Amino acid sequence: MSAFVTDQFRILTTNTFVDSITNETDFYYMFVGLANPATAGYGRNTNWDDGSTANSSLPNPIDNFDYLSHYGSTILYGKRIIPQNVRRCIRKIEWKQGRTYDMYRHDYSVNNPTVVTDRNRLYDSNYYVINESFQVYVCISNGSSGINTSGNESQHEPTFTDLEPSAAGTSDGYLWKYLFTVPPSDIIKFDSTEFISLPNEWSTSTSTQIANIRNNGDSTLNNNQIKFVYIENRGEGGYRSGEVDIYGDGSGARVFIEVNENNQITKTTVTSGGSGYTYAVVDLSSLQLQQTYAVPAKLVPIIPPSRGHGYDIYRELGADKVLVYNRFDDSTKDFPIDSKFAQIGILKNPTKFISTDSYTASTFTGTYSLKLNSVSGDPIIGERITQSVTGGTARGYVASYDKTTKILKYFQDRSLYYNETTYDLTDSSNVGARSQSAPLRFSGTNNITGDDSNFTGTINTNFTGITTTVNNTLINLDVNITNGLANPEINKTSGDIIFIDNRPLVTRNSRQKEDIKIILEF
Repeated sequence: MSAFVTDQFRILTTNTFVDSITNETDFYYMFVGLANPATAGYGRNTNWDDGSTANSSLPNPIDNFDYLSHYGSTILYGKRIIPQNVRRCIRKIEWKQGRTYDMYRHDYSVNNPTVVTDRNRLYDSNYYVINESFQVYVCISNGSSGINTSGNESQHEPTFTDLEPSAAGTSDGYLWKYLFTVPPSDIIKFDSTEFISLPNEWSTSTSTQIANIRNNGDSTLNNNQIKFVYIENRGEGGYRSGEVDIYGDGSGARVFIEVNENNQITKTTVTSGGSGYTYAVVDLSSLQLQQTYAVPAKLVPIIPPSRGHGYDIYRELGADKVLVYNRFDDSTKDFPIDSKFAQIGILKNPTKFISTDSYTASTFTGTYSLKLNSVSGDPIIGERITQSVTGGTARGYVASYDKTTKILKYFQDRSLYYNETTYDLTDSSNVGARSQSAPLRFSGTNNITGDDSNFTGTINTNFTGITTTVNNTLINLDVNITNGLANPEINKTSGDIIFIDNRPLVTRNSRQKEDIKIILEF
């Protein structure tokens, strides 16, 4: 037996994801990671794109348990995804003069593809538009018919906000149904060249604009009210003009039929939309001029979305994508301005470090931190640092160094302990000296050195606290230092990484902010 997952399941899954964020049943964080992508090591490519070489490359993320663990190891910083930064979204289809658009129909399929774009699914077709004022409309009619199957070029930009479908002009045959206007606040956060953001909580919003559209669709009158009757075949004569009933499982709908001099149907105008229709047929019997005719007319009443146009725009527009936004700036020490990153992702439900308690704070540091005392030189972001400690050699990669506070942040992944040449499980005479049951942490007072910068420093083991004073200025470190050391704020093996994206290396500085937008398609 053949089977498929319906579009409505995808929309439902999208709604469930958005609800889990807005209702705070789960906690999602957008994170950045991997400060040294072009450094030879596990999960890295020495040609990783940093914009500096013509032969750079960008490896595809790998979705398996092994690499998910590696992504967790290289997480640097994260920020909570709040409801205000999440929107369902749809493809951006801009209105342009001279373009032909599909019209809304309930019956597109393999056997009945869309007129303009030749698609088998309504949601794949261009049946809605956004205008220059960020107003969104559904195309109720594009002027197509059995004698004009391709439809007309749209000449008049819709700009009205009427509740009922209207024409934007008199010459192109288009009817448009206004749905909503993207608010300025959403334009700033979510505007994209490819997607339109939809309002949150459409069914419960108290916005006057949204409530009017929603209630108009949900009124008794407009519950599955027929708005348009399509002329698929005008017939070969034998009809006169007049008003007739539309039958089906609903009631009350009527349509006025107009014919030409050859008694062929040329125009339909719905005079009463009725209500409650899921299928319908036009009764032309009272308009027939003869008992039989060579080619009978075929009229198709277009059934609107359940409960009417505008009642549920997520279903009407096929909202199976989510746009997630976050801004990383220098407002907190959790996002150091000197750091670099080459991966972004989304982490669901991490726990606190060495705990099963959920982590719920607004931001997190995913690195280990050192408060240094004696420092010579400056470490390079991404370079390897080492220190002799009890049991062997501690190794790590520099994620950030603040010269003012002398806080150095680092991360550790398996590449530090694998074969030094191949960075995998290949046998090596030195593998025993590099490998331990777990990475050794930096501690004590021995020198820490950088492989590339020749940086040296020691840990200030006498420092404990979350603030420090520099030049009479109190500075919040955003990490709780104990005897010069701090652990990550999250358990980096906890939670689920539900999205990962490799990017060209981003180098942060004090003059920039990173606005990150992620599209999740269900």
